[in-house]
Amino acid sequence: MTDPNAIQPSALDQLPDRDPEETAEWQASLDAVAREAGPHRAAYLMRRTLERAEAGGIALPKLLETDYVNTIPTSAEPALPGDPEMEARITAWNRWNAAAMVTRGSKHGVGGHIATFASAAWLYETGFNHFFKGKEGDGSGDQLYIQGHASPGIYARAFLDGRLNEAHLDNFRQEAGGNGLPSYPHPRRLPWMWEFPTVSMGLGPLSAIYQARFNRYLTNRGIKDVSASHVWAFLGDGEMDEPESTAALALASREQLDNLTFVINCNLQRLDGPVRANFKIVQELEAQFRGAGWNVIKTLWGSAWDELFALDTTGALVRRLREVPDAQVQTYQTRDAAYIREDFFGKDPALVEMAKLLSDDKILECFHVSRGGHEASKVYAAYKAAVEHKGAPTVILAQTVKGHTLGEGFASKNANHQMKKLTVDEFKAMRDRLDLPIKDSDFVDGVVPYGHPGADSPEVRYLQERRAALGGPAPARRTHALPALPAPAEKAFASFDKGSGSQNVATTMAFVRLIKDLVRDKETGKRWVPIVPDEARTFGMESLFPSLGIYSPKGQTYEPVDRDQLMYYKEAKNGQILNEGITEAGSMADFIAASTSYATHGEAMIPFYIFYSMFGWQRTADQMWQLGDQLGRGFLIGATAGRTTLTGEGLQHADGHSPVIAATNPAALTYDPAFAYEIAVIVREGLRRMYGEAKPGEDQNVFYYLTVYNEPLPQPAKPQGLGIDEGIVKGLYRFNTAESAGITVAAGAPRIQLLGSGTAIHWALQAQKLLAEEWGVAADVWSATSWTELRRDALEADAALLRGEDRVPYVRQALQGAEGPVLAVSDYMRQVPDQIAQWVEQDWSSLGADGFGLSDTREAARRHFGVDAESIVVAALAQLARRGEIKATAVKEAREKYGL
Repeated sequence: MTDPNAIQPSALDQLPDRDPEETAEWQASLDAVAREAGPHRAAYLMRRTLERAEAGGIALPKLLETDYVNTIPTSAEPALPGDPEMEARITAWNRWNAAAMVTRGSKHGVGGHIATFASAAWLYETGFNHFFKGKEGDGSGDQLYIQGHASPGIYARAFLDGRLNEAHLDNFRQEAGGNGLPSYPHPRRLPWMWEFPTVSMGLGPLSAIYQARFNRYLTNRGIKDVSASHVWAFLGDGEMDEPESTAALALASREQLDNLTFVINCNLQRLDGPVRANFKIVQELEAQFRGAGWNVIKTLWGSAWDELFALDTTGALVRRLREVPDAQVQTYQTRDAAYIREDFFGKDPALVEMAKLLSDDKILECFHVSRGGHEASKVYAAYKAAVEHKGAPTVILAQTVKGHTLGEGFASKNANHQMKKLTVDEFKAMRDRLDLPIKDSDFVDGVVPYGHPGADSPEVRYLQERRAALGGPAPARRTHALPALPAPAEKAFASFDKGSGSQNVATTMAFVRLIKDLVRDKETGKRWVPIVPDEARTFGMESLFPSLGIYSPKGQTYEPVDRDQLMYYKEAKNGQILNEGITEAGSMADFIAASTSYATHGEAMIPFYIFYSMFGWQRTADQMWQLGDQLGRGFLIGATAGRTTLTGEGLQHADGHSPVIAATNPAALTYDPAFAYEIAVIVREGLRRMYGEAKPGEDQNVFYYLTVYNEPLPQPAKPQGLGIDEGIVKGLYRFNTAESAGITVAAGAPRIQLLGSGTAIHWALQAQKLLAEEWGVAADVWSATSWTELRRDALEADAALLRGEDRVPYVRQALQGAEGPVLAVSDYMRQVPDQIAQWVEQDWSSLGADGFGLSDTREAARRHFGVDAESIVVAALAQLARRGEIKATAVKEAREKYGL
């Protein structure tokens, strides 16, 4: 039998032991300590030894968890600068007004959250007073990702410094009147204050990492030196459950983003209860972040605990703190001293003796309120250590009490996230607790008053002086008066007007060819940011590798395997391409950072992110809403699009719905171009609208979604005539008529209008020929470049009619006088073309690829969904038969002829 006490083999056994005798002596020493002083002492010595080895640069596996104590001991804390008493008064006013604002709003039923800011107040206030750089100094300032539920506290501070008034606070969560405040950080709703929308949990931390990374990208490419900017992300410990919260931790450490700090408010509570009831969330997060290579600072206990730790000569207190689960810690915050003496101290004889030396008041001070996140000196020490740390990002795990200072009815209660108000008596108790000069008579008719020491008070002057020294107000968003980017040379766009002749070209390749020309433009070429999630070769973009380079902060430290090839894999510190690997979420976070650089850094960048369309809106649509919320600009390219064009890949790759999802986003301009010249027109228009001279009343804060296909097909020349470009941009134009296509039809022949988008227009063109040659029907073919833009224009026309304005939707204008019924077809579900059905005056019918995708050839898949040319012919004949324009027997005959 195997001796259970024997030392088991390890990886070290694979290495030769140069001095077995010395090794045996070390092992014997450890055994002796464990035997004589106990296993806890042995474990303590081992942890200290490992920490010493790590500090000395000795290559050993990292120690993933440390004791449940502060990383920075009290004796090592730097002196807190400024005026701590003044900062405490400022924080008290902000606590009060945050609670008052939400309570007053609750009378209107609009809700709000009080407990989060109550727990995190010092985490924000210390930063605002000493660290967060504003935008009025040099550079771009810091980027602040504020925890969504803490917004009332940020509004309260803006009220104190004069950026908001009482009317604003009284319109918290009441925006319809035009003078309100959004519930959470939202640039589209309060664009002068908020830079980053964060309340969709998990997206804030992910975006913060890629923002810090994009800052390095801008600096390394020589666009703008933003090395002085620091990214701060304020997060909840419950928020860290979201997979996006930790999805990019390795990227941040791999690229040594020491311009990034996560501040995780560890109040141990989610919305409905403990984060880790039976475990310890702080220890779990520490292991996760340390394992990913981050610098971890734990700020857990306030100064009241110093006396307890000084009495802990046996390590019993530290051991007990490690073993108590979080839910029990939460319980201690609500129980009396007798309970804590019995349940916490009573578990160990050494702790029983310690407790005899402590008064009840001391025990309650420690277990009810004294947390590291509630003391400015502790928070300042953590922040200072974070910004001074080099070579890795930092996470600060700050322990707090949720609902701190709000009273016993709030603090640590499971329901406090849903508690929207305090009573008048609770406010009066809070006033006394915070020592605020608010009189009982200020409560008129039971309404809690806002508190303000006066615009010229010492508190306000101090606050404004501190912000001036740090570069102005924060948070703040600045829309710089940037000059319009010059339009690229027309040659790049006009090269597609002649078509491809006999060469077959997929629209994905057409887009890439256009980009190759645009990135060479002397004026704007450097501003393009190509983003691709490890599919560059799929999209034909590998030719950009040697010319643009793939961004890497380390450059290229190896010789690429394909160095002797023309299109070799080239990485460079100033590389232009962001090749993110297999992460659509990371690529979207990249895109968001680049697309908002015009505001964040005053540098307009032109990102395009190309991806499998199925893995875009389906997988990362929440981030695309974040993009719209953050007023981002750029081009999203859904490549290998459509339900039937990606041969053989099957259901999980078959996109039949992304234009439907995209249509729900008001900031997304969705196009499904059929031809290369249409792509050129749309991109040219997008550059003008987002980066050039905007038309009166035109919103520049939009982004474009283009679906492009991988099916190589002949690219026709651009039709001649007026209004083609306008039709492409607005969403519909007539590509040809039966006559202009050179198809012979009899005079007075039945006629139908075929509307197609994307690759479906090729099936419509085939159907046009079959209808004429085999059934004597004339068909006109229209290219519907954007069903969504047609619908939006029609909705605006409807709204105009309600205002008494006479306006006709563009789709109705375009189709005016077109003979016969309309049959629309796309490579998506019928819901896509059906968006415009109600505004088409002609009889309407549609075809689409509804249902799940399947693996097969393009031809078989299209026949399966009933969208191929023959299916279009049968559908067209059925429409004409219903109108009595052809015999009903023709429909049956066609079905049999085509095997349908």
